[in-house]
Amino acid sequence: MERRSIEVVPDGERHGRPFSQFTLWLSANLQITAVVTGALAVVFGAAAPWAVAGLLIGNLLGGAVMALHAAQGPRLGLPQMISSRAQFGVRGAIVPLLLVVVMYVGFFAAGTVLAGQAVGHLTGLGDTPGIVLFALVTAAAAVAGYRVVHLLGRIAGLIGAVAFVFLGARLLERADLSALWHHHAFSLPLFLLAVSLSASWQLAFGPYVADYSRYLPRDTSGRSVFWWTLGGTTLGSQWSMTFGALAAATAGPAFTGHEVPYVVGLGGGGALMTGVLYLVIALGKLTINVLNTYGGFMSLATGVSALRRRRELSAGTRVAYIAGVMVAGTVVALLGKDSFLSSFKDFLLFLLAFFTPWSAINLADFYWVSKERYDLGALFDPAGRYGSWRWRTIAVYVVGVAAQLPFISSSFYTGPLVAPLGGADVSWLVGLVLTAALYVVCGAGRASGRSGAEPAGPRGARGEPGRDVNARV
Repeated sequence: MERRSIEVVPDGERHGRPFSQFTLWLSANLQITAVVTGALAVVFGAAAPWAVAGLLIGNLLGGAVMALHAAQGPRLGLPQMISSRAQFGVRGAIVPLLLVVVMYVGFFAAGTVLAGQAVGHLTGLGDTPGIVLFALVTAAAAVAGYRVVHLLGRIAGLIGAVAFVFLGARLLERADLSALWHHHAFSLPLFLLAVSLSASWQLAFGPYVADYSRYLPRDTSGRSVFWWTLGGTTLGSQWSMTFGALAAATAGPAFTGHEVPYVVGLGGGGALMTGVLYLVIALGKLTINVLNTYGGFMSLATGVSALRRRRELSAGTRVAYIAGVMVAGTVVALLGKDSFLSSFKDFLLFLLAFFTPWSAINLADFYWVSKERYDLGALFDPAGRYGSWRWRTIAVYVVGVAAQLPFISSSFYTGPLVAPLGGADVSWLVGLVLTAALYVVCGAGRASGRSGAEPAGPRGARGEPGRDVNARV
């Protein structure tokens, strides 16, 4: 079991190479939920060629923002959401943390629905026992922690790559590519919908990323971490989403709503191949669901520690947090398993409105305002230089969320500026650019009085005298 949780990882425990980010994020995206996301672009009306092009643009743009977060891990040696305390205050960071926990539970539930179908067919137990069994395996892997997560990434990435090559070849045998290409009428709103779907997929990874790069040695090149992360997440997601878009365009109703059986059916129907493909689907979902459980545990621990002023957790507390995330996600999965596809699309776009401003603030502060230099000890002290609540940052965050509302297009809310744009949802772009600009111009990051050249002070990152090596990065 991993010993570290939300505290700084000491230099003596750092290990690994940037390539680990490629294998992890490749495997996290070579999975059935990414396939469904790609299919949504076609299901909601986009022509397959334009859907694939829009998905690629969204994956590149959103993936670049996501990969910038990955470079924070080796620099700080901290989980992703802890760094929000430098912008929102030690306790003010609870605001985005609450939303992050909702996201983790939601993605856990969405992934468990599809993986539970695979496990249920593989074991013959049915969907509901399959969902419960998959959730228990996920929780066990999350309890083991960081090294097991990366091991799963390497194994699932290799198996997933081989499986998707095979499945892609089988799909192309059924698809009439010339017919798909000739039915390629361009619609700007539908094209932008495809961009938004994949961009939201990538941007929603922002709260995850540094959790899985924080053990890399401190002198690891930030550029290498960025490019390996971007390469893995873009390749994996585009591969899966292209498969989903082509499957939806080729099979129509035979695919939509029956994604797992359709994918398995591409194998030819033999008992052995069917079993292998169900196993591949379950394994592909295992990596990302472990990330959801592990990240949910980290976020809960970060929020509670701000109130209790603790940074180290016992093994029992760790298990309790992980069990809580697992139970909540499983309940949501069981309640929502019969209406998954449409609700998942709205869930993705809804989440984007809340995480894009957080990502913009976090990155603007780290790269522009603080110049990659934080007082790590103060991140755990509500009376320290970052304070308890940074109200100016919270105000910028609220404005960033509100600014997106006129541009959001969803089944339960459509903003007034969507129709003039032809139905396109560009809220994520507005939220990203506007919030970052407001944060810098309004001086929200400078309001705490910190300076990148300021010395760390007498106490180290763990709040112990004489341990200055980790106090400032």
